Amino acid sequence: MRILTRYILGEISSHSLIGFALFTFILFMKDIGHILDTVVRNSSSFTMVMQIFLFTLPNTFLVTIPMAVLVGVLLGLSRLAADSEITAMRASGFGIWYFVRVAAIVAVIGTGLGLVNSLYLSPLANQAILEMQKQLETSQASFEIQPRVFYEDFKNTVVYVQDVRSGTGASNWRQIFIADVTDPTTPGITTAESATVIGDNSQGLLIRLRNATEHTTAANQPGQYNLSTFATTDRPQGFSPQSDVHIGRMDTPIYAMSNKELLQHVHGPDGKHYLIEFHRRLAYPAACLVLMLVGVPLGTASRRGGKSTGFVFTLLLVLVYYLLSTFGVAWGRQGKLPAVVAVWLANALFAIVGLFLLSQMASGGRALSAITGTIAGWFARVRKPVSEAVAVEDADAKAANASWQAALKVRWRRRFRPHLPHPFPRFKRRGFPLILDEYVLREFFKMFVMVLAGFVLMLLVFTFFDLVGDILRNRTPLSTVGQYLVNLTPSMIYQITPLSVLVAVLVTFGVLNKTSELTAMKATGISLYRLVIPVLVIAAILAGGLFAFDQFYLPQANQKQEALRNIIKGKPAQTTLRPDQKWIFGQQRTGQPSRIFYYQFFDSDQDAFANLSIFEFDPKTFALSKRIFATRAMWNDDTHVWQFENGWERSFQGANQTGFREFQKANFAEIREEPGYFKKESLQSQEMNFGQLQRYIGDLQQSGFDTMTLRVQLYHKLAYPLVTIVMTVLAIPFAISMGKRGSLTGIAWAIGIALSYWVVAGLLDAMGSHNYLPAALAAWSPDILFGLTGGYLLLRTPT
Repeated sequence: MRILTRYILGEISSHSLIGFALFTFILFMKDIGHILDTVVRNSSSFTMVMQIFLFTLPNTFLVTIPMAVLVGVLLGLSRLAADSEITAMRASGFGIWYFVRVAAIVAVIGTGLGLVNSLYLSPLANQAILEMQKQLETSQASFEIQPRVFYEDFKNTVVYVQDVRSGTGASNWRQIFIADVTDPTTPGITTAESATVIGDNSQGLLIRLRNATEHTTAANQPGQYNLSTFATTDRPQGFSPQSDVHIGRMDTPIYAMSNKELLQHVHGPDGKHYLIEFHRRLAYPAACLVLMLVGVPLGTASRRGGKSTGFVFTLLLVLVYYLLSTFGVAWGRQGKLPAVVAVWLANALFAIVGLFLLSQMASGGRALSAITGTIAGWFARVRKPVSEAVAVEDADAKAANASWQAALKVRWRRRFRPHLPHPFPRFKRRGFPLILDEYVLREFFKMFVMVLAGFVLMLLVFTFFDLVGDILRNRTPLSTVGQYLVNLTPSMIYQITPLSVLVAVLVTFGVLNKTSELTAMKATGISLYRLVIPVLVIAAILAGGLFAFDQFYLPQANQKQEALRNIIKGKPAQTTLRPDQKWIFGQQRTGQPSRIFYYQFFDSDQDAFANLSIFEFDPKTFALSKRIFATRAMWNDDTHVWQFENGWERSFQGANQTGFREFQKANFAEIREEPGYFKKESLQSQEMNFGQLQRYIGDLQQSGFDTMTLRVQLYHKLAYPLVTIVMTVLAIPFAISMGKRGSLTGIAWAIGIALSYWVVAGLLDAMGSHNYLPAALAAWSPDILFGLTGGYLLLRTPT
């Protein structure tokens, strides 16, 4: 009996560990990019990076530990049931409560780990996160200014530089424009021919300006204007605090409170929120026990479908449990239910259902059979379109095994009886594809489709969990949520396809190696390099398909899902324009003065500015030659000129003011920028295809906007689809090295490889976005690095 208990525990615990790693990776992968961008932007040390990763994990474990217990129970028992081992055990006198006792060992361990995590580790980690956020907010942002870009990272200052030359310990700037926007209505302007810039301290820079001119004026006194010149002047410049630093899923300090502090606030104002949080820390770990109660009868009754049916059960139960839990907490916060009842509602319902199903199974009731029959029937209908293909596959597999055995005999006959003719002329067929190619591809495609569908479904479930609070708070119709998830699915397919290829290759070749089929193939004279050709071809086709998908369909779907997400989040209607872009460089024409436009508001519908300032510069010296201000400027469609109202105009010659006039209405024919020039679309890179993004970057560069992040994403659109090929090359040697350990080991390797790739790729992307690396190098380096590693390992693999 001890041997049998250890055997069942081994099945459940192995699936639980793999499920725990997989769920944690999927949840954590969504935050990797943001975390890496935060630490790179703030020049964080390697120690701080590791601390951030470790501190964000406990919040993820709150959800993934119960899910791991459930998936272990369901998949482990489903595998035993599919192989009729459960039937044999029950026929030997083991009742259903025996399986409950064995599964309860894993559930109790999960509950204990969950309690330690939720009661102690998670609050401490959240407190550390809050302290790190405060530290990052006051730390120096990583900074390297780019030429012809407006920078607003300085405190109350905007900087524009025509040319930047980096040096050791210092940088040299040429033709500098500095605007002091402490008072946004009357910005103080400083221009300089050149400057030397060095790091002043951890809070800013020291800028030494040469041949500088300073312009100041008063908002309500246009006749008052001060102009000062300096041969050399030093200007310390501080950075703005990093106000957008957010790590993990923290949205309130209540999650960082200790249990004692929560209980102390229970009887104060808003005490129910603290009571809900305290009981939530107890209820989520206890979910391991109640999910186990439901998982045991469903797992032992799943005789059809095996692990596939168990995976479907897992997703359904997780969705129902966390949906009930989220609704209960929301009702508790709204006062519709007592706090204790609201938090424990999902656990109580699942415990009742689990005990009912166990009693039905112990007494031979029909309720459980009806439930499992319905799920299995649905699953069978889903699989029906491919049932014939599976049957053909089984026949081909048997034929292939027979061919390998015959081929081995032929090799023996050729060696010792070379005069005999070859009895299998068809097996000697040259070209592509061969019978074995078709067999390998079928195995690969079956695993690839299943993994891709499973990962996408899990991501959709987790996304729905994140939005449930917003759905309830904003009373969003379920039809809107459904449309959002439908339009989100293409993006998830695009992101998950390389990971699915990695898992499919690892599992396919790992199983072929475990069953000695690879050995049989090699025995027929087929090299490992020849065997991987069909998978590499399919990976290349998938890469081309991903690029075409991103070119022709994905941008439109991303635009729709972003608009629907704003509705779910209760955000106001988002326009595609940038009314907050107050600084923009005018169109540059050879031999003509350069202009910078500054405005406090631009009405894109009426084509009208409010409080518009125009700064005109000498094209050779970049000295300010004219300044125009108007409280209002309207575009005249008939004359195609801007109509300026209630303003003034000043002209300068070097350090002298040569002209000044006030006007009620005026036109300036030399200003030929039309309204469309100021309507810069604030589109994200995923909402454009390659050509659109390339044109968008050129347009923004002309206007003086920072486009480094967009340039990284531009090259990323070419580099990312090729990850399918990189993952294929990298997965094959790892699959061969697994020996006889099977598919679970392949999934574990896949998680490790994928996590390594996404961390490296996210780190390099963040470094490229913040000017530490050229954009092309940042986007292509992960492919090159992992591709070379995979190629080296593949070449060293015995063929």
